[in-house]
Amino acid sequence: MSEHQNIDDILRDWEFDPDSVTVRLCDGSDGRELIQMRVDMGILQIETANRPDGFKPHGKDTYLDHLIHSEIDDPDFDMDESHCAEADREFVQFYHRRICWLALKEYPRAVRDADHTLGLMDFCTQHSTDEEWTTTFEQYRPFVLFHRTQAASLACLESELDPEAAVEELNKGLDRMHRIFIRYEAEHLFDEDELVVRLSEFREMLRDEYDVGKTLQEKLSEAIAREEYELAARLRDELANRNRT
Repeated sequence: MSEHQNIDDILRDWEFDPDSVTVRLCDGSDGRELIQMRVDMGILQIETANRPDGFKPHGKDTYLDHLIHSEIDDPDFDMDESHCAEADREFVQFYHRRICWLALKEYPRAVRDADHTLGLMDFCTQHSTDEEWTTTFEQYRPFVLFHRTQAASLACLESELDPEAAVEELNKGLDRMHRIFIRYEAEHLFDEDELVVRLSEFREMLRDEYDVGKTLQEKLSEAIAREEYELAARLRDELANRNRT
């Protein structure tokens, strides 16, 4: 008979819910913070700092850090098949942790992990020589941006109760997504895209619920479009003052 311990009691006391992301924070044996995520066949235990699996690829905090250092050492660095496989692995790990942070309402940490993933995607797009793999990898960029925008907006509401800043985060996220659709010559699909629709509806819901009119950035953009440069200068100064506080 095996001497390895099973987790029957833990699974019995923590049921899997297929309709939600079931997660919790706990402490490791050494006191470090951990995430546990209940999945249909058990539990994922996720580190909250650096790489979600706790490994240090080639001694670096994340595989992206290793890739960046590889480029520093060799300016002509290109990713081969093994690099792409490891990038895929890190992408999935950060996805799991990102949805955990969203479920736990740890929105700044979700933003941080989304930014890591976007940085990983930027690097891979630049350095992968496998065009088919790059295209497959890049198709998830709008979804990562959706999570980042959602989390950044909710962080404004959660920590500062600043609905105007939340609306502006949604505007910035939608603008970044729009540029992706333009890059891939799919601008005609933008307004009907499900993720775009969800972010747009959330923005309008915030406007209604918190009585948010035009944000300063929106007023500035409109003033520039109308060539009202004195008004634009005043709005730019006001925006800069707000960002400094």
